[in-house]
Amino acid sequence: MAADVAEELVFHCTDDRFFLEPVNSKQLLVIDRVSHEITLEENSGQIPFSASRKTVYGLVGILHLIAGPYLILITKRVKVGTLNKQTIWRMADFQIVPYARSTTSLTAEQKVYNEKYLIMAQQVLSTPYFYFSYTYDLTHTLQRLYYTAEDFLQMALHERADVRFVWNQHLLRDLCVQPEMSAFCLPLVHGFISIKPCSINGEWFTWTLISRRSVYRAGTRMWMRGIDQEGAVANFIETEQIVEFRDFRSSFVQTRGSIPLHWSQEPNLRYKPAPLIGNANHEEAFTRHFESQVLCYGKQVAINLIDQKGIEGRLHEAFKHLIETSIRQIIRDNVRYEYFDFHHECRKLRWDRLSILMDRVEPDREVMGYFLFRDGVVLLEQEGIFRTNCIDCLDRTNVVQSMLARKQLQSVLIRMGILNENQKIDHQFSFENIFKNVWADNADIISTEYSGTGALKTDFTRTGKRTHMGLLKDGWNSAIRYIKNNFFDGDRQDAVDLFLGKYQVEQGEGATRPCPLKENRDPRLLLLPGAVFISLLMVFACVLLPSEYTSFTLLSLLFWAAMTVVAAFATLMQGRQLVNSPRLSMSALNHLTAPPRVG
Repeated sequence: MAADVAEELVFHCTDDRFFLEPVNSKQLLVIDRVSHEITLEENSGQIPFSASRKTVYGLVGILHLIAGPYLILITKRVKVGTLNKQTIWRMADFQIVPYARSTTSLTAEQKVYNEKYLIMAQQVLSTPYFYFSYTYDLTHTLQRLYYTAEDFLQMALHERADVRFVWNQHLLRDLCVQPEMSAFCLPLVHGFISIKPCSINGEWFTWTLISRRSVYRAGTRMWMRGIDQEGAVANFIETEQIVEFRDFRSSFVQTRGSIPLHWSQEPNLRYKPAPLIGNANHEEAFTRHFESQVLCYGKQVAINLIDQKGIEGRLHEAFKHLIETSIRQIIRDNVRYEYFDFHHECRKLRWDRLSILMDRVEPDREVMGYFLFRDGVVLLEQEGIFRTNCIDCLDRTNVVQSMLARKQLQSVLIRMGILNENQKIDHQFSFENIFKNVWADNADIISTEYSGTGALKTDFTRTGKRTHMGLLKDGWNSAIRYIKNNFFDGDRQDAVDLFLGKYQVEQGEGATRPCPLKENRDPRLLLLPGAVFISLLMVFACVLLPSEYTSFTLLSLLFWAAMTVVAAFATLMQGRQLVNSPRLSMSALNHLTAPPRVG
C-alpha cells in the first residue's frame, strides 16, 4: 500500500522558518518564511529550542494573499467513526498562520483587502463540514475502490483521489509538485459523513452515509445554478450509503445536481426571482454532462421534481426535450427521464403520494441494483444511478433520495440475513429513528453549505409525516434564506471561488493594480431601503401614537402608506444593484439575461 499521510504533526515556528515534524518520523518539512522555499529534510536537531510548538493534525494547504502566503493547519479533529477498518475524521478547528511577521509593507487599503480575503478563507473553513482520513480514500465509492488496479493503490492519497471532491487541491499545489512531500498532502472532502453502529434482531452492523460535494461549479444557492460549457452542474453531490456486516460490504450511490441547462436565478430582492434560460448551446454542455455521468456511473434515471407551471415548467420541458431528442447513442440508450411534480402531487400535506413515484421507479431500482461483495468476492454490481433534482437540489431532492435509500437498505439487509423476509425497516423503531435523523442531518448540512440555512421539509424526513410545526420552521428558514441570498451570498460565493482557486490574488493588489473587492456601488442607492424603513416607521407611528384619530392623522397615515409603497417599488426596481453580488470570478457565474426559450 502507499505511504499514509502523517497523522499527527508538531508545528514549530521561529522568526524565519516553519517546521512540521511528523510524530514517529525522522523527516521534517521546512518552510522558509522569507524565501517561501519548501524543503524536506532529515530531522537532525535543527529545530531551535526557542521555537514555539503546537500539535496539529494535518496541513490543509497554503493560501496566497496580498500579504503573502498563509499556512492553514488543522488544530482540532473529531472522530466520526470507522469505515472499512479505517478511521474517518472531521475537522473541528483550524489555524491560519502568515508567513510574513508583519504587514507594515502594505498600504492601509491593502491591509483592508487582505483582511477581507482572510475572512473569506475563514468563512469557507468554518462552513460545516470538512472530512479526512489518513489511510482511506474518501473521494471514491466502494465499487470504484474495489476495481482499482494495484499500482493505483500504491499512489499517494492526494494523487489517486477523485479531483471532483478534493476541496483543498488548489491549496496543496505548492506541495504536490514534489512527490516526496506526499505524507503532508491530506485531501479534504466537503459534505456530510455519518457512521453509525446499528443493531437489528441482535445483529450488529455499521451503516454509513457519505455525501461528497463537487468542487466544480461550487458556490451558493442563487449565484450558482445550471451548467457550464464543460458539463459541470451546480450543487453536484454524490451520496453513498454503505453497510458493513461481518464479511459483507454493500454500497448504493445516488447523485444530485442542478438542471443541466444554461439557466440562472440571480437575486434581485424579490422573494423568488424568475429563473432565466439562456441562449447558449444547451445541447453541447448537456451532452458532455450526461456522457461523463454514464461513463462514471452507468445508466441514469433523471428524476425531476420541479413544478410543471410557469418558468419551472419551461425548465422541465427543455430538460425533457434534450433527453428525448438527443442524437448521441450513449444518452439515448442510458438516460431515462422521470418527471414528478412534487408540490402538486403532495399538496395539502399528502406526502403519502410519494409512493406513486417510488412505484414508478422501482423497476429501475431493481435493474440497476447495488454493489455487494462478501469476503472479497463480488456478488452484485450497481449498474446505474438515480440522478435527482429540484430547483435547488436540496429539500425535495433529499426527501426522495432518502426514500430510495430506504428501499435499497431493505433489500440489502434481507440479503445479508439481518432482516427476515417478512420484516420491514419501518418496524425496527430504534434503527428507524437513526435512519430518519441521519438523513435529515444530511439534508441540513448540505443545505447549509449551499443556501446558508438548514433544509426545509426535514420534519417529514425525521418523523415520516408533514407537521404544522415543520411548516413554521420552514417559514423561518425561508426568511433567513431570503436575507442571506440577497445580502450575504455574494461574499460567500467570492469566498468559495478564492478557496478553490477560481480566483487567485495577484501581487500588488490595492496598490499597483486594482483589487476587485473595491466597492463600486453608488452609496446613494442605500437611501432607498432607508426610505422604506422610515416610511414604515411613520405608518406605525400614525396608527399607534395618537390618542384620537383626526382628519390630519388619517391624511398623514395615507401619505406615509403611499410613501412606503413608492419607496418599496423603487427599491425593487433597483434590486439587482442593491443585493450583495460576487466580485471575484464574475466570468464563472454565466450571467444570463436572455428570455426563456425551449430547445
